[in-house]
Amino acid sequence: MEYRKLGNSGLQVSVLSLGSWLTFGQQITDNVAEELMVVAYEAGVNFFDNAETYANGKSELVMGKLLKKLGWDRTSYIISSKAYFGRGGRMPNQTGLSRKHLVEACNEALQRLQLDYLDLYFCHRPDPSVPMAEIVWTMNNLIQQGKILYWGTSEWSGVQIMEAHQVAKDYRLIAPTMEQPQYNMFWRDHIEGDYLDVFRTVGLGTTVWSPLAGGTLTEKYANNIPADTRMDLKGMQWLKDIALTPERLDKVKALNQVAKDMGTTLAKLAIAWCAHNPNVSTVILGASKPEQLKETLTSLEIVPLITPSVLAALETILDNKPEFKVM
Repeated sequence: MEYRKLGNSGLQVSVLSLGSWLTFGQQITDNVAEELMVVAYEAGVNFFDNAETYANGKSELVMGKLLKKLGWDRTSYIISSKAYFGRGGRMPNQTGLSRKHLVEACNEALQRLQLDYLDLYFCHRPDPSVPMAEIVWTMNNLIQQGKILYWGTSEWSGVQIMEAHQVAKDYRLIAPTMEQPQYNMFWRDHIEGDYLDVFRTVGLGTTVWSPLAGGTLTEKYANNIPADTRMDLKGMQWLKDIALTPERLDKVKALNQVAKDMGTTLAKLAIAWCAHNPNVSTVILGASKPEQLKETLTSLEIVPLITPSVLAALETILDNKPEFKVM
Protein backbone atom coordinates (compact mmCIF):
# COMPACT_ATOMS: atom_id res chain seq x y z
CA MET A 1 0.00 0.00 0.00
CA GLU A 2 1.14 3.53 -0.76
CA TYR A 3 0.55 6.42 1.66
CA ARG A 4 0.23 10.15 0.99
CA LYS A 5 0.11 13.21 3.21
CA LEU A 6 -3.39 14.62 3.66
CA GLY A 7 -2.88 18.04 2.11
CA ASN A 8 -0.44 20.18 4.08
CA SER A 9 -0.99 18.18 7.27
CA GLY A 10 1.37 15.60 8.72
CA LEU A 11 -1.27 12.86 8.54
CA GLN A 12 -0.52 9.96 6.20
CA VAL A 13 -3.47 8.22 4.58
CA SER A 14 -3.49 5.07 2.48
CA VAL A 15 -4.02 5.94 -1.18
CA LEU A 16 -6.90 3.44 -1.19
CA SER A 17 -9.43 3.54 1.63
CA LEU A 18 -12.76 1.90 2.50
CA GLY A 19 -16.12 3.67 2.68
CA SER A 20 -19.37 2.45 4.21
CA TRP A 21 -21.92 4.45 2.20
CA LEU A 22 -24.86 2.30 0.98
CA THR A 23 -23.32 -0.90 2.37
CA PHE A 24 -22.77 -1.00 6.14
CA GLY A 25 -26.01 -1.25 8.04
CA GLN A 26 -28.21 -1.72 4.98
CA GLN A 27 -26.96 -3.55 1.85
CA ILE A 28 -24.68 -6.07 3.58
CA THR A 29 -24.67 -8.09 6.78
CA ASP A 30 -22.41 -7.24 9.69
CA ASN A 31 -20.38 -10.39 8.97
CA VAL A 32 -19.65 -9.20 5.43
CA ALA A 33 -18.81 -5.73 6.75
CA GLU A 34 -16.28 -7.35 9.09
CA GLU A 35 -14.75 -9.31 6.22
CA LEU A 36 -14.41 -6.13 4.18
CA MET A 37 -12.73 -4.24 6.99
CA VAL A 38 -10.29 -7.08 7.66
CA VAL A 39 -9.43 -7.46 3.97
CA ALA A 40 -8.81 -3.72 3.70
CA TYR A 41 -6.80 -3.43 6.92
CA GLU A 42 -4.60 -6.42 6.08
CA ALA A 43 -3.90 -4.85 2.67
CA GLY A 44 -2.59 -1.71 4.38
CA VAL A 45 -5.71 0.46 4.31
CA ASN A 46 -5.69 2.82 7.29
CA PHE A 47 -8.67 5.09 6.51
CA PHE A 48 -12.29 4.05 6.99
CA ASP A 49 -14.93 6.60 5.97
CA ASN A 50 -18.35 7.08 7.54
CA ALA A 51 -21.08 9.69 8.15
CA GLU A 52 -24.05 10.36 10.42
CA THR A 53 -26.47 10.00 7.52
CA TYR A 54 -25.24 6.61 6.26
CA ALA A 55 -28.10 4.22 7.02
CA ASN A 56 -29.35 6.92 9.43
CA GLY A 57 -26.53 6.19 11.87
CA LYS A 58 -26.58 2.39 11.55
CA SER A 59 -23.40 2.41 9.46
CA GLU A 60 -21.47 4.00 12.32
CA LEU A 61 -23.02 1.57 14.81
CA VAL A 62 -21.84 -1.38 12.71
CA MET A 63 -18.35 0.04 12.23
CA GLY A 64 -18.05 0.90 15.92
CA LYS A 65 -19.08 -2.60 16.97
CA LEU A 66 -16.54 -4.13 14.58
CA LEU A 67 -13.71 -1.85 15.68
CA LYS A 68 -14.40 -2.92 19.26
CA LYS A 69 -14.44 -6.59 18.27
CA LEU A 70 -11.33 -6.47 16.09
CA GLY A 71 -9.32 -4.64 18.71
CA TRP A 72 -6.93 -2.94 16.31
CA ASP A 73 -4.38 -0.52 17.74
CA ARG A 74 -6.15 2.88 17.68
CA THR A 75 -2.99 4.53 16.40
CA SER A 76 -3.04 2.34 13.28
CA TYR A 77 -6.26 3.55 11.65
CA ILE A 78 -8.15 6.72 10.74
CA ILE A 79 -11.92 7.11 11.14
CA SER A 80 -14.11 9.87 9.76
CA SER A 81 -17.63 11.11 10.22
CA LYS A 82 -19.59 13.86 8.52
CA ALA A 83 -22.40 16.15 9.62
CA TYR A 84 -25.08 18.03 7.71
CA PHE A 85 -27.91 15.71 6.66
CA GLY A 86 -28.67 14.33 10.11
CA ARG A 87 -30.12 10.89 10.84
CA GLY A 88 -33.54 11.39 9.30
CA GLY A 89 -35.04 14.00 11.61
CA ARG A 90 -36.46 17.13 10.03
CA MET A 91 -36.97 19.42 13.01
CA PRO A 92 -34.95 22.66 13.09
CA ASN A 93 -31.28 22.09 14.04
CA GLN A 94 -31.38 18.36 13.27
CA THR A 95 -29.64 19.10 9.98
CA GLY A 96 -27.23 21.74 8.70
CA LEU A 97 -24.01 23.21 10.05
CA SER A 98 -25.15 25.18 13.08
CA ARG A 99 -22.93 24.92 16.14
CA LYS A 100 -25.70 22.94 17.84
CA HIS A 101 -25.92 20.31 15.13
CA LEU A 102 -22.17 20.02 14.51
CA VAL A 103 -21.47 19.46 18.22
CA GLU A 104 -24.39 17.08 18.78
CA ALA A 105 -23.61 15.12 15.61
CA CYS A 106 -19.98 14.78 16.67
CA ASN A 107 -20.92 13.51 20.13
CA GLU A 108 -23.42 11.04 18.68
CA ALA A 109 -20.90 9.77 16.11
CA LEU A 110 -18.36 9.15 18.87
CA GLN A 111 -20.96 7.17 20.81
CA ARG A 112 -21.97 5.06 17.80
CA LEU A 113 -18.36 4.43 16.76
CA GLN A 114 -17.33 3.79 20.39
CA LEU A 115 -14.34 6.10 20.00
CA ASP A 116 -12.81 8.88 22.07
CA TYR A 117 -12.08 11.03 19.03
CA LEU A 118 -12.61 11.26 15.27
CA ASP A 119 -9.53 11.58 13.12
CA LEU A 120 -11.42 13.43 10.36
CA TYR A 121 -14.69 15.36 10.67
CA PHE A 122 -16.36 16.79 7.57
CA CYS A 123 -19.01 19.42 6.93
CA HIS A 124 -20.93 17.15 4.57
CA ARG A 125 -22.31 19.99 2.44
CA PRO A 126 -22.05 23.80 2.52
CA ASP A 127 -24.72 25.61 4.54
CA PRO A 128 -25.21 29.22 3.37
CA SER A 129 -27.71 29.80 6.20
CA VAL A 130 -24.96 29.57 8.83
CA PRO A 131 -22.24 32.25 9.13
CA MET A 132 -18.88 30.89 8.07
CA ALA A 133 -17.34 32.19 11.30
CA GLU A 134 -19.71 29.99 13.32
CA ILE A 135 -18.71 26.90 11.34
CA VAL A 136 -14.97 27.54 11.59
CA TRP A 137 -15.12 28.44 15.29
CA THR A 138 -17.13 25.28 16.04
CA MET A 139 -14.72 22.99 14.23
CA ASN A 140 -11.76 24.71 15.86
CA ASN A 141 -13.35 24.24 19.29
CA LEU A 142 -13.97 20.54 18.64
CA ILE A 143 -10.27 20.17 17.82
CA GLN A 144 -9.30 22.01 21.01
CA GLN A 145 -11.60 19.71 23.00
CA GLY A 146 -9.85 16.67 21.55
CA LYS A 147 -13.00 15.33 19.93
CA ILE A 148 -11.64 15.63 16.37
CA LEU A 149 -8.11 15.91 14.99
CA TYR A 150 -8.70 17.45 11.54
CA TRP A 151 -11.75 19.07 9.99
CA GLY A 152 -12.74 19.38 6.39
CA THR A 153 -15.53 19.89 3.89
CA SER A 154 -17.42 17.79 1.37
CA GLU A 155 -18.75 19.06 -1.94
CA TRP A 156 -17.90 22.67 -1.12
CA SER A 157 -16.85 25.04 -3.89
CA GLY A 158 -13.34 26.40 -4.08
CA VAL A 159 -14.65 29.84 -3.16
CA GLN A 160 -16.36 28.48 -0.03
CA ILE A 161 -13.20 26.64 1.05
CA MET A 162 -11.14 29.79 0.59
CA GLU A 163 -13.70 31.76 2.61
CA ALA A 164 -13.25 29.28 5.47
CA HIS A 165 -9.49 29.74 5.22
CA GLN A 166 -9.86 33.51 5.33
CA VAL A 167 -12.05 33.32 8.46
CA ALA A 168 -9.52 31.00 10.07
CA LYS A 169 -6.71 33.41 9.23
CA ASP A 170 -8.62 36.43 10.54
CA TYR A 171 -9.38 34.78 13.90
CA ARG A 172 -6.21 32.64 14.08
CA LEU A 173 -8.19 29.41 13.97
CA ILE A 174 -7.52 26.04 12.35
CA ALA A 175 -8.58 25.98 8.70
CA PRO A 176 -10.05 22.97 6.87
CA THR A 177 -7.43 20.37 6.00
CA MET A 178 -9.33 18.23 3.50
CA GLU A 179 -12.25 18.09 1.11
CA GLN A 180 -14.29 15.04 0.08
CA PRO A 181 -15.55 15.56 -3.48
CA GLN A 182 -16.89 13.13 -6.01
CA TYR A 183 -14.16 12.35 -8.53
CA ASN A 184 -14.13 9.92 -11.42
CA MET A 185 -13.70 9.87 -15.19
CA PHE A 186 -17.16 11.36 -15.62
CA TRP A 187 -17.04 13.88 -12.73
CA ARG A 188 -13.90 15.99 -12.83
CA ASP A 189 -14.79 19.66 -12.31
CA HIS A 190 -13.81 20.05 -8.64
CA ILE A 191 -10.45 18.26 -8.59
CA GLU A 192 -9.28 19.33 -12.04
CA GLY A 193 -10.83 22.79 -12.16
CA ASP A 194 -12.50 24.47 -9.20
CA TYR A 195 -9.91 23.47 -6.60
CA LEU A 196 -6.72 24.19 -8.55
CA ASP A 197 -6.26 27.60 -6.93
CA VAL A 198 -6.90 26.07 -3.51
CA PHE A 199 -4.25 23.41 -4.09
CA ARG A 200 -1.80 26.09 -5.22
CA THR A 201 -2.39 28.69 -2.50
CA VAL A 202 -3.33 26.98 0.78
CA GLY A 203 -3.08 23.27 0.04
CA LEU A 204 -5.89 20.77 0.34
CA GLY A 205 -6.11 17.07 1.05
CA THR A 206 -8.76 15.15 -0.86
CA THR A 207 -10.61 11.96 0.07
CA VAL A 208 -12.44 11.34 -3.19
CA TRP A 209 -15.60 9.25 -3.45
CA SER A 210 -17.38 7.33 -6.22
CA PRO A 211 -14.29 6.50 -8.33
CA LEU A 212 -16.43 4.03 -10.29
CA ALA A 213 -19.20 6.57 -10.93
CA GLY A 214 -21.80 4.63 -8.99
CA GLY A 215 -20.54 1.34 -10.41
CA THR A 216 -20.91 2.27 -14.08
CA LEU A 217 -17.14 2.26 -14.64
CA THR A 218 -17.04 -1.52 -14.48
CA GLU A 219 -17.09 -4.24 -17.08
CA LYS A 220 -20.60 -5.31 -16.13
CA TYR A 221 -22.01 -2.15 -17.72
CA ALA A 222 -20.03 -2.55 -20.94
CA ASN A 223 -22.53 -4.98 -22.48
CA ASN A 224 -25.84 -4.50 -20.68
CA ILE A 225 -27.45 -2.98 -17.61
CA PRO A 226 -27.29 -5.51 -14.76
CA ALA A 227 -30.01 -5.95 -12.18
CA ASP A 228 -29.63 -6.00 -8.40
CA THR A 229 -27.03 -3.25 -8.18
CA ARG A 230 -26.74 -0.36 -5.70
CA MET A 231 -28.71 1.77 -8.17
CA ASP A 232 -31.71 -0.44 -7.46
CA LEU A 233 -31.60 0.47 -3.77
CA LYS A 234 -34.40 2.62 -2.40
CA GLY A 235 -33.73 6.31 -2.95
CA MET A 236 -31.04 5.81 -5.59
CA GLN A 237 -33.11 6.63 -8.69
CA TRP A 238 -31.25 9.96 -8.94
CA LEU A 239 -27.96 8.10 -9.42
CA LYS A 240 -29.49 5.81 -12.01
CA ASP A 241 -30.83 8.75 -14.01
CA ILE A 242 -27.39 10.39 -14.07
CA ALA A 243 -25.26 7.31 -14.60
CA LEU A 244 -27.14 5.23 -17.14
CA THR A 245 -27.51 7.57 -20.11
CA PRO A 246 -26.93 6.08 -23.59
CA GLU A 247 -23.98 8.43 -24.19
CA ARG A 248 -22.29 7.42 -20.96
CA LEU A 249 -22.80 3.72 -21.60
CA ASP A 250 -21.20 4.09 -25.04
CA LYS A 251 -18.19 5.65 -23.37
CA VAL A 252 -18.07 2.82 -20.83
CA LYS A 253 -17.78 0.32 -23.68
CA ALA A 254 -14.89 2.24 -25.23
CA LEU A 255 -13.15 2.66 -21.87
CA ASN A 256 -13.56 -1.04 -21.18
CA GLN A 257 -11.73 -1.82 -24.41
CA VAL A 258 -8.82 0.40 -23.34
CA ALA A 259 -8.66 -1.51 -20.05
CA LYS A 260 -8.67 -4.84 -21.89
CA ASP A 261 -5.86 -3.66 -24.16
CA MET A 262 -3.86 -2.82 -21.01
CA GLY A 263 -4.51 -6.29 -19.60
CA THR A 264 -6.64 -5.08 -16.72
CA THR A 265 -10.27 -4.40 -15.80
CA LEU A 266 -12.17 -1.16 -16.20
CA ALA A 267 -12.77 -0.94 -12.44
CA LYS A 268 -9.06 -1.11 -11.67
CA LEU A 269 -8.24 1.35 -14.45
CA ALA A 270 -10.86 3.81 -13.18
CA ILE A 271 -9.50 3.69 -9.63
CA ALA A 272 -5.89 3.91 -10.80
CA TRP A 273 -6.82 6.90 -12.97
CA CYS A 274 -8.06 8.73 -9.85
CA ALA A 275 -4.96 7.79 -7.84
CA HIS A 276 -2.75 8.93 -10.74
CA ASN A 277 -3.75 12.53 -9.95
CA PRO A 278 -1.23 13.92 -7.42
CA ASN A 279 -3.93 16.14 -5.88
CA VAL A 280 -5.82 13.04 -4.73
CA SER A 281 -4.82 11.96 -1.22
CA THR A 282 -6.97 8.84 -1.03
CA VAL A 283 -9.56 7.09 -3.19
CA ILE A 284 -12.50 5.73 -1.19
CA LEU A 285 -13.51 2.26 -2.33
CA GLY A 286 -16.93 0.76 -1.81
CA ALA A 287 -17.73 -2.94 -1.97
CA SER A 288 -20.52 -5.33 -1.06
CA LYS A 289 -18.42 -8.49 -1.47
CA PRO A 290 -14.89 -9.31 -0.26
CA GLU A 291 -13.85 -10.54 -3.71
CA GLN A 292 -14.76 -7.15 -5.20
CA LEU A 293 -12.60 -5.37 -2.66
CA LYS A 294 -9.69 -7.76 -3.11
CA GLU A 295 -9.68 -6.91 -6.82
CA THR A 296 -9.91 -3.13 -6.46
CA LEU A 297 -7.25 -3.07 -3.72
CA THR A 298 -4.74 -4.11 -6.39
CA SER A 299 -5.56 -1.08 -8.54
CA LEU A 300 -2.37 0.80 -7.66
CA GLU A 301 -0.49 -1.75 -9.77
CA ILE A 302 -2.08 -0.07 -12.81
CA VAL A 303 -0.91 3.47 -12.03
CA PRO A 304 2.54 3.05 -13.69
CA LEU A 305 0.77 1.77 -16.82
CA ILE A 306 -1.14 5.04 -17.26
CA THR A 307 1.28 6.54 -19.76
CA PRO A 308 0.78 9.77 -21.74
CA SER A 309 -0.51 7.72 -24.66
CA VAL A 310 -3.06 5.95 -22.43
CA LEU A 311 -4.15 9.30 -20.99
CA ALA A 312 -4.57 10.67 -24.50
CA ALA A 313 -6.71 7.68 -25.49
CA LEU A 314 -8.88 8.15 -22.41
CA GLU A 315 -9.28 11.88 -23.05
CA THR A 316 -10.41 11.19 -26.60
CA ILE A 317 -13.16 8.94 -25.30
CA LEU A 318 -14.19 11.10 -22.35
CA ASP A 319 -14.00 14.51 -24.05
CA ASN A 320 -14.79 16.26 -20.76
CA LYS A 321 -11.56 17.78 -19.43
CA PRO A 322 -12.48 20.81 -17.29
CA GLU A 323 -11.25 24.28 -18.16
CA PHE A 324 -9.26 25.91 -15.37
CA LYS A 325 -10.85 29.16 -14.17
CA VAL A 326 -8.89 31.50 -11.93
CA MET A 327 -10.91 32.55 -8.86
